[in-house]
Amino acid sequence: MFEGVSVALVTPFSGGDLDEAALREVVRFVLAQGVAGVFPTGCTGEAGTLSDGERRRIWEICLEEAAGKAFVVAGTGTNATASTIARSREAAAVGVDGCMLISPYYNKPGQAGLLAHYRAVADAVDVPLVLYNVPGRTAVNIVPATLAALAEHPRIVAVKEASGSLDQATETMCLSDLTVLSGDDALTLPMAAAGARGVVSVVGHVAGRELAAMLDAHAAGRVQEAAALHRRLYPLMRSLFLESNPGPIKAALAGLGLVKNELRSPLVPVSAETEREISRRLEAAELTSTPV
Repeated sequence: MFEGVSVALVTPFSGGDLDEAALREVVRFVLAQGVAGVFPTGCTGEAGTLSDGERRRIWEICLEEAAGKAFVVAGTGTNATASTIARSREAAAVGVDGCMLISPYYNKPGQAGLLAHYRAVADAVDVPLVLYNVPGRTAVNIVPATLAALAEHPRIVAVKEASGSLDQATETMCLSDLTVLSGDDALTLPMAAAGARGVVSVVGHVAGRELAAMLDAHAAGRVQEAAALHRRLYPLMRSLFLESNPGPIKAALAGLGLVKNELRSPLVPVSAETEREISRRLEAAELTSTPV
């Protein structure tokens, strides 16, 4: 479930408010590239700065635009189990296809705490769950043995693995049948070679078609073609993380006229130097998708 190329969506703002028209444009642009799904209200969507009403409206807009053409997985995780359950139940009531749960940040639970947290949420909601392992943002790593134990729950179906460790991703696939999705664009192809089934991507905002072609080529055994696409996209992937995500991808989308280059404090737009580097890498990648 939730295999293939999906996109961790940005949240467009205008004058400090949610820009609903720009969000629709971004979703349409992404879906026109043939991606399998979208993940709104996650880290790339600046979820920590959104109000309850904004989150709900974002889910509604994504569902309206996806209209059965792609899945919608809502980021609903918080650092408190009770609020994660409440937010996940709300997203399920709106009609999302699944929820993505980041590990509790700030609290720094141990593995026993992670097991208790995720099992409690899975017991309380009735949609499939994608766990999000991103120790760089949470200070907590879900180790493969813990993921294998959580995989026994019927509603825990996938993990967005963003530890940056190919070893960890491989061990998780050895220990469980979870759908492992790359959470690092640059590791998409290496993880696919080890058995991962897709990516929740940032670069997919602008290179969804190329990412899908890369994974299709790999699956078909055209390894040199896949590797060439990986190398072509790699400099762009790296440029989108020169500063804190989602600053760079918002700069890229603003350059295409899709969103305003606006983030919510404490994030600010990227530097002029980073913006120039992103522009150079976008041009060099020779992407096929342009806004209509």
